[in-house]
Amino acid sequence: MTRLFGNKTAVNKPYGTNVENGVGKFNDINDLALQAIKKMGVSHVWYTGVLEHATMSDFSKAGGPGPDDADVVKGRAGSPYAIRDYYDIAPDLAVDVKTRKQEFEALVKRTHANGLKVIIDFIPNHVARSYKSNAKPVGTLDLGEKDDKTKAFAPNNNFYYLPGKTLIVPAAGNPLGKALGPKEDGKFVETPAKATGNDVFSEAPKVDDWYETVKLNYGVDYQNGRKTYFEPVPDTWLKMRDILVYWAQKDVDGFRCDMVEMVPTEFWAWVIPEVKKVKPNVIFMGEAYNPKEYRNYLEKGKFDYLYDKVGLYDGLRRLMTGSGNTEDITKVWSEESRGFGSRMLRFLENHDEQRIASKDFAGDPRTAIPAMTVSATLGSGPVMLYFGQEVGEPANGSEGFSGADGRTTIFDYWGVPEHQKWMNGGKFDGGKLDGVQKQLRDFYSRLLNLTSTSDAIRKGKFYELQDANNLGKNYDQRRVYSYLRYTDKQKLLIIANFSKDVTLTPKIEIPKAAMQAMGLDPTKFYTYTDVLNKAPATESLTITLTPLSAYVFEIKPKE
Repeated sequence: MTRLFGNKTAVNKPYGTNVENGVGKFNDINDLALQAIKKMGVSHVWYTGVLEHATMSDFSKAGGPGPDDADVVKGRAGSPYAIRDYYDIAPDLAVDVKTRKQEFEALVKRTHANGLKVIIDFIPNHVARSYKSNAKPVGTLDLGEKDDKTKAFAPNNNFYYLPGKTLIVPAAGNPLGKALGPKEDGKFVETPAKATGNDVFSEAPKVDDWYETVKLNYGVDYQNGRKTYFEPVPDTWLKMRDILVYWAQKDVDGFRCDMVEMVPTEFWAWVIPEVKKVKPNVIFMGEAYNPKEYRNYLEKGKFDYLYDKVGLYDGLRRLMTGSGNTEDITKVWSEESRGFGSRMLRFLENHDEQRIASKDFAGDPRTAIPAMTVSATLGSGPVMLYFGQEVGEPANGSEGFSGADGRTTIFDYWGVPEHQKWMNGGKFDGGKLDGVQKQLRDFYSRLLNLTSTSDAIRKGKFYELQDANNLGKNYDQRRVYSYLRYTDKQKLLIIANFSKDVTLTPKIEIPKAAMQAMGLDPTKFYTYTDVLNKAPATESLTITLTPLSAYVFEIKPKE
């Protein structure tokens, strides 16, 4: 989260301003920071919240935009998913507001110079109610500029309208608690009212709707049986292509696309190849939640990767909180993402989800050791780490608009305390971490460096060992998960113990068929070296599995 990453201020006043609580800048993410990230085995950095979004902060004196109307902003800093100008940069992230675009371009160059690639958000479904582009290229028409506002729907309108109706702001909306924000009077004027971002076609969205945003029209008439008008290509499609191409030409390497299932697959099928004509290697990662639609968005929609939230994340979360079963993992690879597991983006934390160390989730950041190992090694696809996860940030307290919910706020100005200990005043050396945190970060570093260089994990086949071990003494198949990943060059045995308090000593069975699948002779002897924990080689497969542990054994013929 770019706004929070480099912030060294530790005041953390609820609802505090950017001056009171501080705000991270692009320039804080310097060579030292990027080298430290790279050394963890990271390949790409997703800079979250880069584009200019609605905010209550006033940058007019510094040559930037003024504040938004508080009636339609969530939090003092504002949601980075309520875009105010697709062609501009959030002024909070610049040291000099007037050179914010140049400061972003410098960050892109710096990231590349340190051997990393850059991903930014693309938010296609909705924009801030105050959307107006001041930075669009000459000759570009703004969203809604040519809309026929007398019509609820027209194929080339960019927005949906409620003719004759005026927006009614939810009375329960209270963005700054007891304080009043700019123009906060419940009277934000929008006539005719536009449909709200989460598909609410009413002039009176509720407080838990995305009332600060308006829905974009991709040629789907929602109020008339979702009839589609995709030919000729709708105006919104063309405008969105131009926005994506603009940022691809700024040397951005990929886009994390927000709520992709709220936009028709046909749009993605058209736009992704259009952008790849300009930049062939650009990647598209989609935030998706409906497993029945995954194949559609990968094959027809042309996404490179999709979120594995509803399958692997949810299953691992249950295991981490003591209510799950390893059968959830089996279901993911054997059913849900069968045939395209390498195109699923795995994670245990992100800006939407609760922190592992929070009391709302697992409470103990070490529960991530088996779960993150499975996330990173189950398939050949990418794995994502959220800043602060690797030092056990618990997201304690209520930041303001974002209440005490176990999440690190995206709406408020804030310092992230455990992450700040790693940042150590800009040294980015972990100087203020305690011993337990250093061990946790070392685990993440070992895991990511292993997975980013391992032939078997990057390219290998998969063979589950649950059936071969389910009847084994000391093998608790509900809490222990084991499998093989292998190529011609490398064979790995991976074991995770999700139990919080039980040490197990099973004898792991690798069936003859699995040995033959790996191209190994079942009659010969082999050594097993734990390359994750850097332990000496052993010839025995009777393994001591301590609570919340993970092991990655490299299998080699005995010399």
